Amino acid sequence: MPHLRSPSLPAGLLRLLLCLASGLLLACGRVDSGLPAGGDFILQTADGPLDTRTLRGQLVLLYFGYTNCPDICPTSLAAGAQVLKALTPEERSKVRLLMISVDPGRDSPSHLKEYTAFFHPEMIGATTKPEEIAALAKAYGAAYIKHPAQADGSYLVDHTTATYVIAPDGRLVAVLDLTASVETLVSTVRKWL
Repeated sequence: MPHLRSPSLPAGLLRLLLCLASGLLLACGRVDSGLPAGGDFILQTADGPLDTRTLRGQLVLLYFGYTNCPDICPTSLAAGAQVLKALTPEERSKVRLLMISVDPGRDSPSHLKEYTAFFHPEMIGATTKPEEIAALAKAYGAAYIKHPAQADGSYLVDHTTATYVIAPDGRLVAVLDLTASVETLVSTVRKWL
């Protein structure tokens, strides 16, 4: 089950609200087995549109997050970078790290490129229109909720903390929890390469 970060709501209440708001079966824990549908998508990056169909033949580690995330996103993206460092050069050439921003109002494609490069120069940061992000998140069983802005205009976004593993043929093959070790991530990558 995906973990959600919430500074202001108890985890159980947040999960219930996400279930009611989105109807996400995976987030609600009503699916005992199987994975979300996943699927192809086109997003905007600083280097132009990214169509996941162009990534066939490569394994993709997909994260949903945002650049102002105080803790979960840096932890997940750093783990992804550690995975790349643990792979052989040949394996590394077949793996892509992709962060999809659930905060398109603040995360422009150029800002995402700068942010993801901090973790690894080959990491891709992408986003699109809010309604397209919502549909994509639902297809992957991810969830997020934007909190009301503070007086200074800042706000947090609670979001699923999973790593989505997309096999070289484009199928979603694993959803790994934030607590998965780098070793688990590496073995999962090698299993599906």
